[in-house]
Amino acid sequence: MPGLSGRMSTVVKAKISKLLDRAEDPAETLEYSYQKQIEQLQNVKKGIADVVTSKKRLQLQSERLQQNVVKLDTQARQALAAGQEDLARTALERKNIAQTELQGLDGQINELQKQQEQLTQSEQNLRTKIEQFRSKKEIIKAQYSAAEAQVRISEAATGVGEEMADVGLAMQRALDKTENMKARADAVQELEAAGTFEDFTQLGSGEDDIDRQLKALSTTSEVDSELAKMKAELGGGTPSAGELGAGSGSESPAGAEPSGDSEPSGDSAAAEGQAP
Repeated sequence: MPGLSGRMSTVVKAKISKLLDRAEDPAETLEYSYQKQIEQLQNVKKGIADVVTSKKRLQLQSERLQQNVVKLDTQARQALAAGQEDLARTALERKNIAQTELQGLDGQINELQKQQEQLTQSEQNLRTKIEQFRSKKEIIKAQYSAAEAQVRISEAATGVGEEMADVGLAMQRALDKTENMKARADAVQELEAAGTFEDFTQLGSGEDDIDRQLKALSTTSEVDSELAKMKAELGGGTPSAGELGAGSGSESPAGAEPSGDSEPSGDSAAAEGQAP
């Protein structure tokens, strides 16, 4: 499907472009561009050197031809003076050929000279641009470094950076755990004080706080009842109604029979017989 393949190609290119944009460092990119311009400048200089070399070679060849033209002209004159017209004609013919070559060389030399001048001007313009680019490059690098440092400082101060965000989340998790532990400790302490937990590690009956309070209350009631009875026996009289009521209202000790079913003691019977 052409439409689907084109869409997939666009998505892949967009992803790659995004990854490259993340990996691209402006400072490195500027340095690379500067190096490429330096290479171009070196290539221009090399081209100028090649043109000048070719021009020098043609100039040397032109000088040899000029010398040859002068030599042939002299030989033609000498041959003509000697009456050798044919030899003089031959020398002049060679002279004309050399002059034709010399004119061609002069044209090539002039063309190379123009190329040299153009390349020299291009080299100067390129050098000026490279110098301007170098200055601008340093300014951009300094501005980028300052902006990057400002962003890092701002992110650190506001906590919006990735690293600071991780630190903030870690601190929040630590606070949450601390609050949970404090709440759990308070809950355990409250339940322990209420007697909800039973201590299975304790040796003995394992009574809780409520059991101990009830046992203490029962023991106090029994002691009060027994004390009232002893007072009655020692005093030779019967316990008062309040004391009897207090004694009867209390719970009997564990394993003791109720007082109503027990027989009165001898002293109590004798006291009752003597009473009017």
